[in-house]
Amino acid sequence: MTRKRLLITTALIALAAVVLYFVPDEKQTSFHKNQGKVFGTYYAIQYECTDDLHDSIQAAFKAFDASMSMFNPQSTLSRINKTAIGLTDSYFRDMYFTALEVNRLSEGAFDITVAPLVNLWGFGLKNREHVTAEQVAELLPHIGMNKIGLMNVGDSLVYLVKSDSLVQLDAGAIAKGQSCDMIAALLTRNGCNNYLVDIGGEIVARGCNAEGNPWRIGITRPIDDALGEINEVQAVLQCSDIAMATSGNYRNFYYDGEQKRSHTIDPRTGYPVQHSLLSATVQSNSCMRADALATACMVLGYERALQMIETDSLSACYLIVADSITDTDSVTLRTIHSSRWKE
Repeated sequence: MTRKRLLITTALIALAAVVLYFVPDEKQTSFHKNQGKVFGTYYAIQYECTDDLHDSIQAAFKAFDASMSMFNPQSTLSRINKTAIGLTDSYFRDMYFTALEVNRLSEGAFDITVAPLVNLWGFGLKNREHVTAEQVAELLPHIGMNKIGLMNVGDSLVYLVKSDSLVQLDAGAIAKGQSCDMIAALLTRNGCNNYLVDIGGEIVARGCNAEGNPWRIGITRPIDDALGEINEVQAVLQCSDIAMATSGNYRNFYYDGEQKRSHTIDPRTGYPVQHSLLSATVQSNSCMRADALATACMVLGYERALQMIETDSLSACYLIVADSITDTDSVTLRTIHSSRWKE
């Protein structure tokens, strides 16, 4: 019996060794950081994961560029701008439906058909000295989201149809936020519960940082600094789960006499806006939506912007307002936030 018991014990030990040999060691998670330039801006992505997802992130950027880039002549958006009817993809359709929602919420202050006006005024309003009232009036009839719509063809094909062939789309005020959502979704699919996605200042944060604390996110103080060399912080948020975007006029303006005029074009009038709102930061249920709403705020001005955000149960805003929009040596800033703003 002793010899038999010894043989059984030896066999069990050997079996356990075989099982342990073939069971792989569980991978340890660690924080990774990927950063660089994309879509004409910077990105910085921090995430806790078993693997470095750099290659997957780059592939996602490439796929998004092939859909939404205004500078890629082969992108879905570029092809649609060349025709009266164009085949869409899932990125484009997601953008379209959010743009349509914010267009209605803002009563037309946000409008992706603003492209002809943006082209007329030029990047940073470089053509402003040559823009005439006649040119603006000529373009306004071709602006408006009521001039575009989606049409299903068969079971899977969806086309954008224009009632006016001169309509052109500009997704620059919504696509950056959408790209943040795209990367956040990629991280979530790969099992990441703690991450921060920052693409050009648009943010999606989840969970906590490497120290186990909420993510710290700064809102830049509006300063007349055209070169973007000064980065003072107006406020710091400590957030765990948030999508946030900021739009501002303080580094993109010109003087018309003593009055500051913004680089932001009001699609309803065709002219640059003129008001005291310098920066709008919006929190919403997606970064794409926050991005569009922040732009709408900059068109509307702080009073109407605050009213719009307060009527939207999914969003909150933090507005930085100047006490004057004239060229003065010292401008006092004040901040206003909506009732649902999270710090």
